[in-house]
Amino acid sequence: MKISFLGATKTVTGSCFYVETGDSRFLVDCGLFQGQSVEEELNNEAFPFNPADLEYVILTHAHIDHSGKIPKLFVDGFRGKVIATKATTELCAIMLPDSGYIQESEAEWKNRKRLRAGDEPVKPLYTMNDAVECMKLFQKVKYDEIVSLTPNIKFRFRDAGHILGSSILELWVRENGKENKIVFSGDLGNKGIPILRDPDIIEEADFLIIESTYGNKLHQDNDNKFERFIDIINDTIKKGGNIIIPSFAVGRTQEIIYELNKHKEKYENRLSAIYNIPVFIDSPLAISATEVFRNNLDCYDEEAREYIENGDNPLDFHRLYFTRTAEESKALNNLNESAIIISASGMCEAGRIKHHLKHNLWRRDSAVIFVGYQAQGTLGRKISDGAKKVKIFGEEITVNARIEMIDGFSGHADQKGLIDWIGSFKYKPGKIFIVHGEEDSSKELARLIEENFRIETVIPGRNETFVIKGGRVAEDIEDYTAINKYKRLEVISMLESLREDFDELSGILKSNLMKGLNDSEVEALRLKLAKLDSFIINVLR
Repeated sequence: MKISFLGATKTVTGSCFYVETGDSRFLVDCGLFQGQSVEEELNNEAFPFNPADLEYVILTHAHIDHSGKIPKLFVDGFRGKVIATKATTELCAIMLPDSGYIQESEAEWKNRKRLRAGDEPVKPLYTMNDAVECMKLFQKVKYDEIVSLTPNIKFRFRDAGHILGSSILELWVRENGKENKIVFSGDLGNKGIPILRDPDIIEEADFLIIESTYGNKLHQDNDNKFERFIDIINDTIKKGGNIIIPSFAVGRTQEIIYELNKHKEKYENRLSAIYNIPVFIDSPLAISATEVFRNNLDCYDEEAREYIENGDNPLDFHRLYFTRTAEESKALNNLNESAIIISASGMCEAGRIKHHLKHNLWRRDSAVIFVGYQAQGTLGRKISDGAKKVKIFGEEITVNARIEMIDGFSGHADQKGLIDWIGSFKYKPGKIFIVHGEEDSSKELARLIEENFRIETVIPGRNETFVIKGGRVAEDIEDYTAINKYKRLEVISMLESLREDFDELSGILKSNLMKGLNDSEVEALRLKLAKLDSFIINVLR
């Protein structure tokens, strides 16, 4: 058996693993790359296999970085089955067409520029209709049900506790009289998050492919996240500002609604101000996703089920409003009172959130609360990392608002959660492949795994292939073309980052010069810039 790592390698997006056995070819996940423009360009690359030859896509969950290229696969000839849980299928039915609409809109925007430049128009990666059509390939499977794909391949979904319907994949493959069990963690949930059950414990595996989003970080505010959340909101209300929460349409949005409703009695005095201002869910996709949550109560944990049985709707409360139209969304920027605005996208790369940031980032009385992971290169990452100015719709916006990150709301397990989950295996894997994390995060998790469990780890590169054999042996098949291609992409990515750094540096230095540096400080600055200029000229040569 061979496993090729086609995405989510040294990055957190584009999850895709190509599995080849003696009698089948299939994918585990097929996600979009998101973040920096160089990563998004990877979405336009041809698949390194013939999609028509694929028999299955086994989908761990609905997030676009795991499911978003399935319509592209369909456009390129795939007609096999996409196997997922019921909730994942229902979420994909709204998320993939939404992604198709975004692909069409982005292509239209690019083509207006290309037309003016005299260039040929580009096609969208796929259309909304393509996404609707590909849903005909989906097949629903229950948690804990063992499914046979061929006489030699079977699998089972376990609950990953990440978002509604998310799964850990247990995969058994028999070849040459020997059976190997490979476990794909998918995105592992953060224990104790609202609504969902904690991730299932897996007892044994020969090989493990595990995510590492927070492999080098602990969620510092797991225990007091809601108290901190309340304090930030109350402080902002006192100032008369708005609270902007960039949130993924599926998962974090519903959990925030749940938390606000759940704690209304416990924190009655501290929440009184919050319940007197409107809370807007400003995302049509989030609204539809909330309906899917309401229709999949079997995925809820015991606490959430108890609320339902007592006649309470944990996803609704007084002064909670859902804005469906663009006109309703625009009107939020003209409110005469403070408001909480929860809007997608969670990394601030697209959608209505960018408009709300444009109208609130410059306000000293407003606050922006991040409740999910911010990938490198995204607008959300720049703001959360402390950028003083950002560009939104081509306009430079000064960041004066209060910026906060509450890790405890994250849907991903932190470093301790990942290590504890691996530690719960009764029979540990012989080798662990670390994916879905930035390089520093993956390396730190690898170090801890080897230190705690003495298990060999691998951090695959993109398009790297391994042969899985009996006896827990995995051999690397070096593909120098793929490796060199990856290095070229790294250089492009570095150039993109440098361009942004230079823009920010230029703005800061110009501002400081106007504020009256003394002559010696100006001369020191001139000499440093001269050295930098000389270095760049040498690179060009």
